[in-house]
Amino acid sequence: MISSNSDALGIIFTNTYDSTIPELTARRSMASLPFAARYRLIDFVLSGMVNGGIDNVSLMVRENYLSLLDHLGTGKEWDLSRKNGGLNIIPPFANRATSIYSGRVDAINNILNFLKGQKEKYVVISDSNVVSNVDFKDVIKFHIEKEADITIVYRKDKVLNVDTQSIMDNNENYFTIDLDGTRVTGMNINPEPKRAAQNASINIYVMDRQMLIDEVTKAYRNGFTHFERDIFANNIEDYNIQAYEYKGYEARIMSIKDYFDESMRLIDEKNLDELFGHAPMRTKVRDDAPTRYLKGCRVDNVMAADGCVIEGEVENSVLFRGVRVGKGAKVKNSILMQDTEVKPGAEVSYVITDKDVTIGANKQLAGTDSFPVFVAKGKTV
Repeated sequence: MISSNSDALGIIFTNTYDSTIPELTARRSMASLPFAARYRLIDFVLSGMVNGGIDNVSLMVRENYLSLLDHLGTGKEWDLSRKNGGLNIIPPFANRATSIYSGRVDAINNILNFLKGQKEKYVVISDSNVVSNVDFKDVIKFHIEKEADITIVYRKDKVLNVDTQSIMDNNENYFTIDLDGTRVTGMNINPEPKRAAQNASINIYVMDRQMLIDEVTKAYRNGFTHFERDIFANNIEDYNIQAYEYKGYEARIMSIKDYFDESMRLIDEKNLDELFGHAPMRTKVRDDAPTRYLKGCRVDNVMAADGCVIEGEVENSVLFRGVRVGKGAKVKNSILMQDTEVKPGAEVSYVITDKDVTIGANKQLAGTDSFPVFVAKGKTV
């Protein structure tokens, strides 16, 4: 069950940064991207909100959201199937929009009447491309204690090699912040990579609901589209913008290389415990049988979900539900999504397969650590 209500509603953007990983978002949103053998990216931020007492969550969907709808259903797994509040999915053209929204300002402007009718004092806004286990209740408590107008959740990150041009082409922003204690004194929009660690926003914000309504109304009237650049950066001196440092596990997915590296990082039990050891993560239940390890198989350092059948050799890999590895087959340093089948005698190395892929008998498929091979959904190799 959800913990006590935090007097906040949640807004999650599901398609932000889709353009940075087109191989995996051609038929799905970033939010529904499979991750960690059993989960989708949306599961982590949605579970975090629920764990933090947020029981009124709206998802802003823009395109390719059929997979997301199938995964979330009524929100039952997150205890969000309820008469009041619960899970609210808002597609394009849900209100008076005449085109698909081009940015957060445009999107939130189209749900202003919805926001005006809600009872919660605060709004928590998030993207879904960052995997974390944020304590949202603590973030809201921090926001209140600091008497903040806006709170930005950030992490002191390793040097990030971000394709800022791709982000700008998608009409979005990536930014780092300058701090004086916990007070935000500057914002660096789409900065070039630096040698030193950066205070990188993980795109989670807390605002007063009425303030959000007022700021988005003003920004929309002025023709603005960028939430962070046009609202936050323009008001640093006028508003008390605070920064909450998140120190836990974080995986930022902004390229297919990021996806591969962060998936491999979770094979390490230390990282796995850091992500899942503090609060429960919920996902859609499939009710598969436990993974079967048949006679003669060899498995070393593998994350395998339920429903897998392994007869061959698997090493340093992530296997999603229903994956089958045939007799004599070898899988190394790979990510095999749901219901992938590797036929007997096949050899796979540094490969990412989408769902329902078949690797033929005795076939050899290999990429490299810096350039993993990707096989699209439903393909046979």
